[in-house]
Amino acid sequence: MRIVSAIIAFVLMVMPVQAQQDEIKSVISGQIQSFLKDDFATAFTYAAPNIKQMFGTPERFGQMVSNGYPMVHRPSEVTFQDLVENEGTFTQDVLLRDVQGLYYVARYTMVMIDGEWQISGVQVLQSAGVGA
Repeated sequence: MRIVSAIIAFVLMVMPVQAQQDEIKSVISGQIQSFLKDDFATAFTYAAPNIKQMFGTPERFGQMVSNGYPMVHRPSEVTFQDLVENEGTFTQDVLLRDVQGLYYVARYTMVMIDGEWQISGVQVLQSAGVGA
Protein backbone atom coordinates (compact mmCIF):
# COMPACT_ATOMS: atom_id res chain seq x y z
CA MET A 1 0.00 0.00 0.00
CA ARG A 2 2.91 2.33 0.75
CA ILE A 3 4.25 1.91 -2.77
CA VAL A 4 0.89 2.83 -4.29
CA SER A 5 0.69 5.93 -2.08
CA ALA A 6 4.22 6.93 -3.09
CA ILE A 7 3.42 6.49 -6.77
CA ILE A 8 0.24 8.56 -6.47
CA ALA A 9 2.12 11.30 -4.60
CA PHE A 10 4.83 11.34 -7.26
CA VAL A 11 2.31 11.57 -10.10
CA LEU A 12 0.50 14.43 -8.37
CA MET A 13 3.79 16.30 -7.93
CA VAL A 14 4.87 15.76 -11.55
CA MET A 15 1.56 16.80 -13.14
CA PRO A 16 1.89 20.55 -12.42
CA VAL A 17 5.51 20.54 -13.66
CA GLN A 18 4.44 18.75 -16.86
CA ALA A 19 1.66 21.29 -17.41
CA GLN A 20 4.14 24.14 -16.93
CA GLN A 21 6.59 22.52 -19.31
CA ASP A 22 3.87 22.07 -21.95
CA GLU A 23 2.88 25.74 -21.64
CA ILE A 24 6.50 26.88 -21.80
CA LYS A 25 7.19 24.68 -24.85
CA SER A 26 4.15 26.20 -26.54
CA VAL A 27 5.43 29.74 -25.96
CA ILE A 28 8.94 28.99 -27.21
CA SER A 29 7.63 27.01 -30.19
CA GLY A 30 5.27 29.85 -31.06
CA GLN A 31 8.10 32.34 -31.08
CA ILE A 32 10.34 30.08 -33.18
CA GLN A 33 7.50 29.53 -35.69
CA SER A 34 7.04 33.29 -35.89
CA PHE A 35 10.77 33.78 -36.56
CA LEU A 36 10.64 31.19 -39.35
CA LYS A 37 7.97 33.32 -41.04
CA ASP A 38 9.78 36.61 -40.29
CA ASP A 39 6.67 37.57 -38.31
CA PHE A 40 8.53 39.67 -35.78
CA ALA A 41 5.35 41.34 -34.51
CA THR A 42 4.02 37.99 -33.31
CA ALA A 43 7.44 36.85 -32.07
CA PHE A 44 7.61 40.04 -29.97
CA THR A 45 4.33 39.13 -28.21
CA TYR A 46 6.09 36.18 -26.55
CA ALA A 47 8.72 38.47 -25.01
CA ALA A 48 8.51 39.63 -21.41
CA PRO A 49 8.27 43.35 -20.60
CA ASN A 50 12.04 43.63 -19.97
CA ILE A 51 12.76 42.48 -23.55
CA LYS A 52 10.04 44.71 -25.02
CA GLN A 53 11.43 47.69 -23.17
CA MET A 54 14.99 46.89 -24.26
CA PHE A 55 14.17 46.74 -27.99
CA GLY A 56 11.12 48.98 -28.17
CA THR A 57 9.71 47.68 -31.46
CA PRO A 58 9.17 44.29 -33.06
CA GLU A 59 11.34 45.41 -36.00
CA ARG A 60 14.36 46.15 -33.80
CA PHE A 61 13.81 42.93 -31.90
CA GLY A 62 13.62 40.95 -35.15
CA GLN A 63 16.72 42.65 -36.51
CA MET A 64 18.68 41.72 -33.39
CA VAL A 65 17.58 38.08 -33.59
CA SER A 66 18.12 37.65 -37.34
CA ASN A 67 21.54 39.37 -37.27
CA GLY A 68 22.86 38.07 -33.96
CA TYR A 69 21.20 34.69 -33.47
CA PRO A 70 20.71 32.93 -36.82
CA MET A 71 20.35 29.58 -35.03
CA VAL A 72 17.27 30.95 -33.24
CA HIS A 73 15.97 32.82 -36.31
CA ARG A 74 16.27 29.87 -38.71
CA PRO A 75 16.79 26.58 -36.85
CA SER A 76 16.75 23.47 -39.00
CA GLU A 77 16.01 21.30 -35.96
CA VAL A 78 14.51 22.02 -32.54
CA THR A 79 14.64 19.58 -29.60
CA PHE A 80 13.31 20.47 -26.16
CA GLN A 81 15.33 19.28 -23.20
CA ASP A 82 14.50 19.40 -19.49
CA LEU A 83 12.72 22.27 -17.80
CA VAL A 84 14.66 23.34 -14.70
CA GLU A 85 13.27 25.26 -11.75
CA ASN A 86 15.75 26.92 -9.41
CA GLU A 87 14.40 29.06 -6.59
CA GLY A 88 11.36 30.11 -8.58
CA THR A 89 13.23 30.76 -11.84
CA PHE A 90 12.37 28.47 -14.74
CA THR A 91 14.79 27.76 -17.56
CA GLN A 92 14.07 25.65 -20.61
CA ASP A 93 17.00 24.34 -22.62
CA VAL A 94 16.33 23.86 -26.32
CA LEU A 95 18.80 22.11 -28.61
CA LEU A 96 18.90 23.98 -31.92
CA ARG A 97 20.62 22.92 -35.12
CA ASP A 98 21.54 25.70 -37.52
CA VAL A 99 21.53 25.52 -41.31
CA GLN A 100 25.27 24.60 -41.30
CA GLY A 101 24.54 21.59 -39.07
CA LEU A 102 26.06 23.02 -35.88
CA TYR A 103 24.22 22.45 -32.60
CA TYR A 104 23.52 25.07 -29.96
CA VAL A 105 21.74 25.05 -26.64
CA ALA A 106 19.39 27.99 -26.23
CA ARG A 107 18.64 28.46 -22.53
CA TYR A 108 15.32 30.29 -22.27
CA THR A 109 14.53 32.08 -19.01
CA MET A 110 10.78 32.14 -18.48
CA VAL A 111 8.59 34.34 -16.29
CA MET A 112 4.89 34.22 -15.49
CA ILE A 113 3.21 37.56 -16.31
CA ASP A 114 -0.53 37.94 -15.75
CA GLY A 115 -0.99 34.17 -15.79
CA GLU A 116 0.95 33.58 -19.00
CA TRP A 117 4.52 32.42 -19.60
CA GLN A 118 6.79 34.88 -21.38
CA ILE A 119 10.42 34.77 -22.47
CA SER A 120 12.60 37.10 -20.38
CA GLY A 121 15.94 36.10 -21.89
CA VAL A 122 17.82 33.59 -23.99
CA GLN A 123 21.42 32.54 -23.58
CA VAL A 124 22.87 30.66 -26.56
CA LEU A 125 25.75 28.24 -26.04
CA GLN A 126 27.45 26.11 -28.68
CA SER A 127 26.86 22.46 -27.92
CA ALA A 128 29.91 20.22 -27.61
CA GLY A 129 28.13 17.09 -28.77
CA VAL A 130 26.38 16.47 -32.06
CA GLY A 131 22.74 15.91 -31.25
CA ALA A 132 23.61 15.78 -27.56
